[in-house]
Amino acid sequence: MRAAVLGSINIDLVASAPRLPNPGETVSGHAFRREAGGKGANQASAAAQLGADVVMFGAVGQDADGDLALATLRAVGVDVESVRRVAEPTGVALIVTDDAGENQIVVCAGANAEVVAPPADVSPGDRAFDVLIAQLEIPAEVVEAAFLATDAFTVLNASPARELPERLVRRADLIVVNEHEYAAMESLRAARRVVVTYGGAGSALFENGERTATVPAVPATVVNSVGAGDAYCAAVALGLAAGADPCSALATASAVGAAAVADPASQPALFPLHDYEAMT
Repeated sequence: MRAAVLGSINIDLVASAPRLPNPGETVSGHAFRREAGGKGANQASAAAQLGADVVMFGAVGQDADGDLALATLRAVGVDVESVRRVAEPTGVALIVTDDAGENQIVVCAGANAEVVAPPADVSPGDRAFDVLIAQLEIPAEVVEAAFLATDAFTVLNASPARELPERLVRRADLIVVNEHEYAAMESLRAARRVVVTYGGAGSALFENGERTATVPAVPATVVNSVGAGDAYCAAVALGLAAGADPCSALATASAVGAAAVADPASQPALFPLHDYEAMT
């Protein structure tokens, strides 16, 4: 399957601590690490490792952080030739994780604000894609323009939560959110298909506002939840785009998410998708 991912590329600055700090509080940490991240890059990495032929569309700075982000994607087979190098610095996410795997994140967009829609590359033709995946760490109008310009199966990870243009909601073949985002975005009740994740309580598919499938979570030892939602999104996008039965697609994605939370990286190491299908 050929997949295009349109979205953010960041460097994650991650501090681990026994617990998350309260407002105004300082806590002692375990360790600090600097690694590639960003919801778009995380989903591109996951999709490539799961077996898709992936092209990334985004923007990074002309800096060492941009070099690191692109090298990390290349290492798992993502085509990054369409990623723009711009004057703004590469985006950064400041992340604190605790011993339970919970996190707090602040994202500074940087070069991600310079992402442009690639209509020529996601329309039918010599470089047609089966699926286009996007998120909301880049401008929503860029996502809308790309979705309206393609006949591919379109997947929107509507995160961070914001009010969405009606045309974007109507055009999306699939929207993926967590339970908090679903509660905050009333417009999603009108969407054709929405997958909602509930953490340890599993996930569900809503079609035109009606729940049509529910799947339990796969038990896992939580090390880091930062990239788990992105890995889940990539897996469920590829499954449903390929025409898999919804319950099977959600169950497989849950197995991928369980593998992701057990890995400390924002872009966790994953097996091909069929390996996780065999687990369900």
